[in-house]
Order: sequence, then C-alpha cells, then structure tokens
Amino acid sequence: MDQVALCGTDTIIINNIVQSGLGDADAGLLEFPNDVANIKKGKEGNMIAALNQLGTLGELTLRYLRGTADDKTMNSIVANFISNPSGFVMMTGEFIKKVGDGTGKVISDNYIASSGVPMRLPNVKSNAEGDPDQGIAVYKIKFGKVARIIT
Repeated sequence: MDQVALCGTDTIIINNIVQSGLGDADAGLLEFPNDVANIKKGKEGNMIAALNQLGTLGELTLRYLRGTADDKTMNSIVANFISNPSGFVMMTGEFIKKVGDGTGKVISDNYIASSGVPMRLPNVKSNAEGDPDQGIAVYKIKFGKVARIIT
C-alpha cells in the first residue's frame, strides 16, 4: 500500500499560550541550522565522530498578523528581554503536527523547545503598491534545546 502523510492541523504553543494570530505562508518555521555530529577523517582511514551540542539548537520564525494579541504578547516578551536580560524568564515552545496515514490513524509529531530568547525586533514597511507583508510582524526566537517526540 502507498504511504501517505496528511497534514494541516498544526498547533504552536509559546510560553503555554496557543498561538492563534499567525499569518500567511510559513506562519511558523522551526529550523535546525547545525549538525548533531562533527566528523573528522584521521590517518589510515580512521574516523572520529563527536556529538555537536549545537545540533539541538532550534531557530523559530513566527509570522503574526500585525497588531493581534499574539503580536502584542511577543512584543512584550522582546521588550522584557531588552530591558532586563539578566532577569528574563526563558521562553518555552511546543510545536505539534498531526499527521494522518490515510486510513484514519493519526500520529503526533511533537517538538518540545526550552531555553528560548527573542533574537530581533520585527521589521516594518510601508508599501504604496499594497504589499500584504505590511500586515505581518516576523519574530525570530532561538531555543537552546529542542527535542522531537513522535507518538
């Protein structure tokens, strides 16, 4: 039988709040920019492999509808970090992707993130030609650790 992955009911949770003010396109994108291992070739064909702790660092991009409650909350989080970085309470995140197999069975593909900090303020633009991106606020967050759990 052909294998199928039916997707579309994703949930993104930041600091225990389900995000509902997400925008268009890749509304939420969690990426892993680093390898989980470093490998070096040695003399006589030997190989050395070592765990790279940076491999579990996750970079999250969220596209919010500008001015929504979630945009305001994220703006407050960024402001809190900037005004008091030493006293900042690290962010948490959960990313739940439900995947169906076409026979009614659904699995949950979960990413659990911790030790998050906001990375930059959202850009802003004014466009005379009606660019829809004017209504989007993009936030970037880095999480120190992300684990994937499939159930």
